[in-house]
Amino acid sequence: MDGEDARNFLNGLVTTDVTLVRPGLGRFGALLTPQGKITIDFIITEAPADHGGGFLIDAPRTLAKALADKLGFYKLRAKVTVENRSDDLGVIAIWDGEPSTKPDLSFADPRHAALGWRILAPEGLAPKIADLAGAELVDSAAYDAHRIAAGVPCGGLDFVYGDAFPHETNMDRLHGVDFDKGCYVGQEVVSRMQHRGTARTRAVRITLDGAASAPGTAVVAGDKPIGTMGSSAGGVGLALIRTDRAIDALDAGTPLTSGGLAIRIADPDALRAAPKQPIV
Repeated sequence: MDGEDARNFLNGLVTTDVTLVRPGLGRFGALLTPQGKITIDFIITEAPADHGGGFLIDAPRTLAKALADKLGFYKLRAKVTVENRSDDLGVIAIWDGEPSTKPDLSFADPRHAALGWRILAPEGLAPKIADLAGAELVDSAAYDAHRIAAGVPCGGLDFVYGDAFPHETNMDRLHGVDFDKGCYVGQEVVSRMQHRGTARTRAVRITLDGAASAPGTAVVAGDKPIGTMGSSAGGVGLALIRTDRAIDALDAGTPLTSGGLAIRIADPDALRAAPKQPIV
């Protein structure tokens, strides 16, 4: 996206402060419904002048066209140009160390330090970029396992777009919501949840003894539903959990299962540290 109104246009729509975005820096954010639920989450960066300037939005490829269409719907008379570039740009993630060489369209992942760096480039250049960066080229499953171990949810796997609030997917803890910026779509609902502490559902890390149930399978305490299963890999997973119900189950010694398979909260102390009742 580019144009003389692009920065202010985006800043009035999304959860992150776009005034802070610059080349070499990414910001995590989302476009919400007016009711405050996530339509799509993404990382946004600014392209340097020698790459044409403007803003690049790192979002799931399957949703790129829908996002471009939605931004086009909102632009009205704003002097901005929206283009879907998912056919010519992909994303390369590098973790477990800083790249020895950083291309122009690279930035540290703003969500969690463990996720490392992201590089926007044509997919065909991935082998060359990996070689220059001193990295081993692996498949997307390896990245997903690393993301899950870091406790970072992924839309479409760990939560349903259009059905989750930013707090529920830990966007407030992953630097995805700027509470001091001006208004944006859905801002009133998100601010109210922040100030009243009414977010009872959270994405939490879980551990598994063996196989995991499919994303979307109910998590139950005894026979009472308390959440839904998300993605998993290597004995670790993510689940959207009603924290108050999970704490009650832990206190009662009630086992948690999903699809008949045993699961455990990876960090029950952190779960207990969250307030069980809304703060008013």
